[in-house]
Amino acid sequence: MSSHGLRIAFFGASLVSAWWNGAAMYYRGLLKALHARGHRITFYEPALPERQARRDLPVAPDFATVVMYSTEGTAGLERCLEDARGADVVVKASNVGLRDAWLDARVLELKSATTQVVYWDLDAPVSLERMAGNPEDPFLALVPRYDRVFTQGGGDPVVLAYRDFGARECIPVYSAVDPEVHRPESVDARFDCDLAFLDDRWPDLERRMESFLMRAADLLPDKRFLLAGEGWGERARPANVRYVGPVAPREHNALRTSARSVLDVSRDGMARFGFSPAPRFFEAAAAGACLITDAWEGIELFLEPGRECLVAQDGLEVAEAVLCLTDDGVRQLGEAARRRVLAEHTYAHRALQVEQALGYEPGPGALKASVG
Repeated sequence: MSSHGLRIAFFGASLVSAWWNGAAMYYRGLLKALHARGHRITFYEPALPERQARRDLPVAPDFATVVMYSTEGTAGLERCLEDARGADVVVKASNVGLRDAWLDARVLELKSATTQVVYWDLDAPVSLERMAGNPEDPFLALVPRYDRVFTQGGGDPVVLAYRDFGARECIPVYSAVDPEVHRPESVDARFDCDLAFLDDRWPDLERRMESFLMRAADLLPDKRFLLAGEGWGERARPANVRYVGPVAPREHNALRTSARSVLDVSRDGMARFGFSPAPRFFEAAAAGACLITDAWEGIELFLEPGRECLVAQDGLEVAEAVLCLTDDGVRQLGEAARRRVLAEHTYAHRALQVEQALGYEPGPGALKASVG
């Protein structure tokens, strides 16, 4: 073990492309913060043609070495596994998008007295409901074999559920913000509206988007609503909902700064478990947006309702919030939300938490926790 930080091998969906990859900003923020603390990261991702054709990072980031493996056969992935052997920490993220079940099992072969293997679940409520509903799920037998499970959210409900499935340890590592990336920007007329919603069209999000955004738009025909993200183009919508298509990550700040208010809605499973704010929740706050969010358990741990964000139970309450917001209210809510996330919810905060969970302490003999 070097005193210069951990060698981390990370198998994930993509670090260079955010296309249908909601975890991209989470990966980037967290790994950048870990790199800043002296850790060396190699990120292994499948060279999926559609994703690579839509890269939003044309050049690999300087905080990680990116290794792409072929989607044909397993030879390329086998070479990556061999390359990862001997790392201090091997991470297998959920939803890589290629041979996930195969890779879930194979990374465990890299465990040793000096290598801990971590499963990082970016969709914990969905995973837990899947395992609870299928006693033959192959992942059930693997859970107890990982040294620990990290999740992108979940709080006590997810921690307890994973422990019930035999996890040795389960630690939520929530999304956060990178102050260098997520910040207020100049107003852009393309995104001018009373309420904006930015997310991709996932099956377990669509029903909730309907009940919050579309319902509010129906109730307020004189207000202007904006819908952004992949996949919504053919979706029926009220005349006052303007669809602008997918928006590149570099333009997310401008959208959030330009909209009078921004709606964040949890996916079905996340809302049922609570404690699972998505990256966009924090990113909107960091941009100084006036944030209207659906109600979920644990929100007050991140933003204070009524002072740092507004909480709506349904589309009617979204409409009421849009209707009642004053210019001063919009500004005060956005400024308060930004102050809170910069003080408590940056990826620098999360990197410290990851180090502690891994048993890492800077200096000689840095990995204190036992593995195996």
